[in-house]
Amino acid sequence: DNEHGMASYETTEHLLRAARASGILPIVRCFESDIARVLDAGASGIKVPMVQTPEQAQRLVERVRYPRPPGQAGQRGLRGSAFSTRAAGYGRFGGPAHTDRSNESIGLIAMLETPQAIAAAAEIASIEGVDGVFIGPNDLAHAMGHENRWQDAPVQKAIERGLRAIADAGKCPGVLALDGASRQKYADWGARYFANVATNLILRAFEQTVSGQPEASAAPPVGGQSC
Repeated sequence: DNEHGMASYETTEHLLRAARASGILPIVRCFESDIARVLDAGASGIKVPMVQTPEQAQRLVERVRYPRPPGQAGQRGLRGSAFSTRAAGYGRFGGPAHTDRSNESIGLIAMLETPQAIAAAAEIASIEGVDGVFIGPNDLAHAMGHENRWQDAPVQKAIERGLRAIADAGKCPGVLALDGASRQKYADWGARYFANVATNLILRAFEQTVSGQPEASAAPPVGGQSC
């Protein structure tokens, strides 16, 4: 997560290297301005926050894809090429061996997080080169005036409209789901992939581990406050 996370480019590259070594296809959430460097570092996919319009989605496709030769099928891009990067094997496979493979294998996920984006979900999902569309419920709730209450009925209705529109456009719909009940509900609305939050998973596992155990003293430590 390079939107809210603190990872540097160097740390991101190390994480990408570790993911590849573990057989994981790494997808990096990052801003549009970071796309080129993250892809050169070896990301298998890009997830871009706050996509609002089809025009913005089209611009992202151009940033992710390399230009194609005349007559070659597929979305033409404007991504700058450099074959000394990790993604190109540090020069081991440059030219078409890298650009063609990248154009065919790199995934692009657009994140919808406002009412405007939900209203344009079908158009955004219909852009050639957009492979998946993810709804961010927390920012959507804030944008709709519900603060972080994304379980409120109007927000859930907007999520449902968005997921169904994405699915109807033939793209992969995704959404944040923190528990099994939410995953099932969103799956019924068309969602096919789900994100969670690492800290949420850790806290839930901790709560399950200590459930039924006597609670520790709530008294703060001497000279400070409890956390």
